[in-house]
Amino acid sequence: MIENEIGEIGAEGESERSSGSPVSTPDVFANDLPETGSEKVIAAEAEGPPNGGLNAWSQVVGGLINAFGVYQTYYEIGFLSNQSPSNISWIGSIQAFLLLIVGAVTGPLYDAGYFYYLIGTGSFLVVFGIMMTSLCTEYWQVMLAQAVCTGLGCGCIFVPCVAIIPQYFSTRKALATGVAASGSSLGGIIYPIVFYTLQPQIGFAWATRVLGFISLATLSISLSLMRIRVLPKQKRAFLELGAFKEPAYAFFSACFFFAYIGLYTPIYYVQTYAIMKHITSTNLGFYMLPILNAASVFGRVVPNFFADKTGPLNMLIPCCFAACVLVYGWIGIEDTAGIIVFALLFGFFSGTFVSLPPTAIVTLSPHLGLVGTRMGMTFTIASFGLLVGTPVSGAILDSTGKWIGLQAMAGSTLCIATALLLAARIYKAGVKIKAKA
Repeated sequence: MIENEIGEIGAEGESERSSGSPVSTPDVFANDLPETGSEKVIAAEAEGPPNGGLNAWSQVVGGLINAFGVYQTYYEIGFLSNQSPSNISWIGSIQAFLLLIVGAVTGPLYDAGYFYYLIGTGSFLVVFGIMMTSLCTEYWQVMLAQAVCTGLGCGCIFVPCVAIIPQYFSTRKALATGVAASGSSLGGIIYPIVFYTLQPQIGFAWATRVLGFISLATLSISLSLMRIRVLPKQKRAFLELGAFKEPAYAFFSACFFFAYIGLYTPIYYVQTYAIMKHITSTNLGFYMLPILNAASVFGRVVPNFFADKTGPLNMLIPCCFAACVLVYGWIGIEDTAGIIVFALLFGFFSGTFVSLPPTAIVTLSPHLGLVGTRMGMTFTIASFGLLVGTPVSGAILDSTGKWIGLQAMAGSTLCIATALLLAARIYKAGVKIKAKA
């Protein structure tokens, strides 16, 4: 999934705002920096973020996570057709879970100066996992290669690739994060189309290897462009339990558990729904995911542009509510035009849940030194929503044989998420509509 979900892998993720703090450069960074690295880092800190320019915007150049839907559909009719939709969706949900949970754990390593080790290791695991997936013939093999290996790689890349962005921007952080996160959606367009086009011609194995080579190329671009500008002053704490005594932050974190249960259900199942319900041809049905991800590119950039002016919570609330209404509306869709419009609109409004949370956590933190820790805690909570959401949806579909249960569950969790976001916003800025939050 996805996220990515992340180019395509490297775009999505946690915004480690604490990395922008004033720094000193202790000996622990010596191995990761060139001989004059300490002087350069101190000078960069003194100058402040460039807030634009070629060097700054090159850091947002980068998703496998968002492309898993095409595998979900293929596996159900291909060599894993003996497995239930719920079992198959565990592959993507574990991959997405590891993206977030490992990303939270690797935050302190990023703070300790191991930036290049993390993105190097992550890039290797991502490409290796895809290549090993191409050799798989059994369910357990796919689980190890595509879910575990690729998921671990995504998790290693998650923090460094987005944590670096705040070092280069001050007033346009939300927009820059949105542009970076849009790489995940671009991957979610390219990967499914490439796989669906090549698989009938050259087979599953080589079609998957082509995706591996694309990942190698895009990750190599990211590796060549990304440079640390400043280093954190101190190591990040894993936990700050006192944060949950702040109602705004507690409601916000709970929101993302429920939101991630509902958001990925359409991403995983929209193709299968369109094909199995005979709403579209098999050919057009496979393009539902690229259509959704194409709209998500704009959903990750446009709201972020306005969020710099209105505040991230004020953008997340209407987008979450719109996604909720759309998923409930999905229940009644029975024609081609309807499913295409649903994919476009849902893709747009769901995109904000990838690009805006890092900026929102900044507004909910008393100072930047706590942002990294709070982000890790929030995404750890969200990761469990990702882990259970789509398998539960598949189990509902399995047990009832009807789609309405899956759709109603996704819509209801998004409804809960909207209410929690609204509560967080009220505790943060009150009930004044024009208040920035």
